[in-house]
Amino acid sequence: MSDQLVLTAETRERGGKGASRELRRNGRVPAVVYGGKEEPLMIHVEEKLLMKQLMSGHFMNSIVMVEVDGKQVRTLPKDVAFHPVKDRPIHADFLRISKDAKVNVAVPVVFINEEASPGLKRGGVLNIVRHELELICDSDKMPDDIQIDVTGYDVGDSIHISNVTLPKGSESAITDRDFTIATIVAPSAMKSSEGDTTVDSGEEAAAEGAEEA
Repeated sequence: MSDQLVLTAETRERGGKGASRELRRNGRVPAVVYGGKEEPLMIHVEEKLLMKQLMSGHFMNSIVMVEVDGKQVRTLPKDVAFHPVKDRPIHADFLRISKDAKVNVAVPVVFINEEASPGLKRGGVLNIVRHELELICDSDKMPDDIQIDVTGYDVGDSIHISNVTLPKGSESAITDRDFTIATIVAPSAMKSSEGDTTVDSGEEAAAEGAEEA
């Protein structure tokens, strides 16, 4: 589970584009805390601190305690918007959550024991279909990542959600199908070789037909 993060914030007295632009010029990022059957809380946070937490790699599936006026609000980051050119955060959304709440999060997958996969040892390629899993988790038990063991998988094999053991307190948000997470595919050299053989066979058949004619 990710460590709990703390993000110091200040309340926003004014909304609107003009006020938001002024905040950004001063190194602040406008944000809002919503949900929990309470009124939205308009805040702004330090851009450098927000970027540091974003760079942790698990910000979006971590509990973030937003500290405002000496009080902490338990939240889950829901969205961070970036400037299309400068790649700087320009707005952030945080959802209030209680300790016993269930939350929907996207958790990255990590593949382990690749050296124990016959297909990969033979030069096959791990084709990742889903880099993240949409999970419903207990808010106090959100995993940093989901480890998927590829031991024994050969070329042509697929890894489905049914093959993955999820941690306690987590379940897939997608329940209507056994979706594919990754496949082991043949290396391009092998595919190219097989393709050349097919072409050669076709040419031979055409040549034989010409001789018979």
